[in-house]
Amino acid sequence: MNFLGDVVNWFTASAHWHGQNGIPHRLEEHVLMSLAAVGAALLIAVPPSLVLGHLRRFGALAVNISNVGRAIPSFAILVLGVQVVGIGAKPAFFALLVLAIPPLVTNSYVGMAEVDPEIRESARGMGMTGWQSITRVEIPVALPVLLAGVRTAAVQVVATATLAAIVAWGGLGRYILDGLSQRDSVQVFAGALLVAALSVLTELALALVQRLVVSAGLTRRHPGKNEPFVGAATTAEAT
Repeated sequence: MNFLGDVVNWFTASAHWHGQNGIPHRLEEHVLMSLAAVGAALLIAVPPSLVLGHLRRFGALAVNISNVGRAIPSFAILVLGVQVVGIGAKPAFFALLVLAIPPLVTNSYVGMAEVDPEIRESARGMGMTGWQSITRVEIPVALPVLLAGVRTAAVQVVATATLAAIVAWGGLGRYILDGLSQRDSVQVFAGALLVAALSVLTELALALVQRLVVSAGLTRRHPGKNEPFVGAATTAEAT
């Protein structure tokens, strides 16, 4: 009970809500770094994956590349980045970018490749061009799986952005790293609690966005969290 009381006192101390080391400033750093990494990953991974999914080509290659990206530890990427560009925001951003790309590649490709061929034929029968079919029919149908990939990438990035503190960047990870160096378990627990809360809020916010932008009929086609069916990528490619 004394420990929990110390945690409450830590959060209620005014010193932790002001200045460069205050919770609002560290939270802003954490969110901005995460947004930048996920935004860049969206631009890099989603457009080519959607095109490949539409063509139903190179699915196995796309999924295998994304799986290789998942296998590389973010900490290893962070260390390699420090050797190349030095400490600071750049290696942290690069590590988070690499972390965010695999789920976006997989979900974007699988979502497009799994669009029912009859739906595509119907679009062509209505006189739509290939581009119109992609933008007006196929992407809306693939949206549940695509947004599930965005949710997965965003939550992973928010949770892993704590590593940025190791390379002299800010964010909520500073509380954990500083607490460990000072043997301050209260500060470590508070920092971990803040990161966990932000991750949960990110998941809930993106789930709400998905609920608002995806029609109920498409949601029923992809129950649950709409995780990608990796095996379906190679099946779609074979057909």
